[in-house]
Amino acid sequence: MIEAKKTKRGFICDMDGVIYHGSRLLPGTKEFLDWLYRENKHFLFLTNSSQLTPEGLQKKLAKMGLEVDAVHFYTSALATARFIRSQSEHATAFVIGAGGLKEALSAEGVAFTEKEPEYVIVGEDNDYHYDDIVKAVRLTMAGAKLIGTNTDLTGPTEFGIIPACRSLIAPIERATGKEAYYVGKPNPLMMRTGIRILGVHSEEAVMIGDRMDTDIVAGIESGMDTVLVLSGVTSREEIGRFPYRPRLVLSGIGEVPKAFSDKR
Repeated sequence: MIEAKKTKRGFICDMDGVIYHGSRLLPGTKEFLDWLYRENKHFLFLTNSSQLTPEGLQKKLAKMGLEVDAVHFYTSALATARFIRSQSEHATAFVIGAGGLKEALSAEGVAFTEKEPEYVIVGEDNDYHYDDIVKAVRLTMAGAKLIGTNTDLTGPTEFGIIPACRSLIAPIERATGKEAYYVGKPNPLMMRTGIRILGVHSEEAVMIGDRMDTDIVAGIESGMDTVLVLSGVTSREEIGRFPYRPRLVLSGIGEVPKAFSDKR
């Protein structure tokens, strides 16, 4: 278990279920952000959602009254695009996903096609259609490599739980018998990049999230301090189902400043 040190220089924070539900800001978020700036902390919002670009996330928070520069966001869409670029210099792909994913892939030179693509890439998409599943199954069976942006089964919104990436890709995996490769948390590829962007050593950093199977395990395996907030998809009772645990369990993000304050 990581030593319970108070002083931490950097904070990596999940978004859905931690600072907001859908378009509803969660209590304590503004106070947390004010504390990060006031204490000159390094921080990064690291999200498994692939729907929005960093600029889109910036605008989303601005509508909620929070001003955060786009450099403080890193998404599974960006991580996926970077991974594809590292694997294939002139990659082609059939993509099921929103604008954030497609923009990230395009920026890395990935060409979109339904004719013999090298990859089938799936992320969250509000316009997810049966026809897309059929095409993805056909192309995967023909040899395309199946990629998922993240392993989240569900996501929290202001209206309740909704299906996320792994639920959307499941029909393709079941129909083809092929398992996707998932790039987002807890994949070390995304975590290592996040820590590098954060600009501090992992021992000086804290991972804050609402998921035991992505946020907390990713933080533990990356050598970071870990905080689980109960404002998202994980309840206190569910923690015991996992063979690992976070160092701290807090009700919400607003309790983080007190937990990591240098003032006794």
